[in-house]
Amino acid sequence: MASGNEPIPIDDDYTDASDDSFSRMSIASSASQYRLENGRRYHAYRDGQYWAPNDKQARTVEQISHHAFLLTMNDKLLLAPIQNPRRALDIGCGAGTWTVDFAEAYPNTATVGTDLSPIQPDTRPPNLHFEIDDCCSAWVYPKDHFDYIHVRQLYGSVADWPKFYKECYDHLAPGGYIEQAELNPVPKSDDGSITPGDTLDECGKLAVRAGESFGKSLMVEEFMHDEIAKAGFTNVVRIRYKWPIGAWSNDARLKELGRWNLNHWIEALEGWVLRFFTKHMGWTYEGVQKWNAEMRQALKDRKYHAYQEVSVVYARKPL
Repeated sequence: MASGNEPIPIDDDYTDASDDSFSRMSIASSASQYRLENGRRYHAYRDGQYWAPNDKQARTVEQISHHAFLLTMNDKLLLAPIQNPRRALDIGCGAGTWTVDFAEAYPNTATVGTDLSPIQPDTRPPNLHFEIDDCCSAWVYPKDHFDYIHVRQLYGSVADWPKFYKECYDHLAPGGYIEQAELNPVPKSDDGSITPGDTLDECGKLAVRAGESFGKSLMVEEFMHDEIAKAGFTNVVRIRYKWPIGAWSNDARLKELGRWNLNHWIEALEGWVLRFFTKHMGWTYEGVQKWNAEMRQALKDRKYHAYQEVSVVYARKPL
């Protein structure tokens, strides 16, 4: 697996579209509160505070993303050096894919998963429960309560990151760890295959604008290390990765990761942009679908050796 600073090796035989084949997954739903908008389903609690759908397709996207992280992290659920945590919190847990795996791996840890959507499974480990909560509101947990706080793909969800990290700091026990994993939504290339003005280049610019128009940056992958350190955490570690978009690498693991990530983009694209573009940037539904079609074509275009940057940051609250 290449590190975040190394170029991804390119497969010179990247011509066969079968490299991108993928079997879709299905996920059970227990959602009970929602609103419909442009054919997609969204959360109803704190309506409009989050941009992504919570329907079956969105949960499929979560499964794909979870698998991509497992590929990236050598089947590890986390990187922070936690030892026998008593209490853990997963913020923005979505359908609870990571949360359930964590609770099963740490059966003696009382684990809480929170989200705006009630879409978590009814069947769960006995040490796990889910709560519908907004992490941007005042936290109701006791101070110094958790030994581990996990955050993943909360980009575009928080307007005031310093306030958020202060809440995490205040509610972690001394010696506890915070860990955050984020994707950068801007496609990049090391070989210049993405050129100024083309579809993938414009995608990155639109992602930045979308976050700005919503008032919640999508670019937290770039600044979370520094903000976590400013909040008072110590031993701040950042591990950077590159996720290929497509099976274009000649490295076997990166090729597999790229195959998953391409399908991650294809499955997720509409949900990523639909609410942003229509409600906050003045686009029509038809305009979004036309752009989505152009993006899908570009994502599958084998002239591109595109990737996105991914970071995992973990840090400790001082004793």
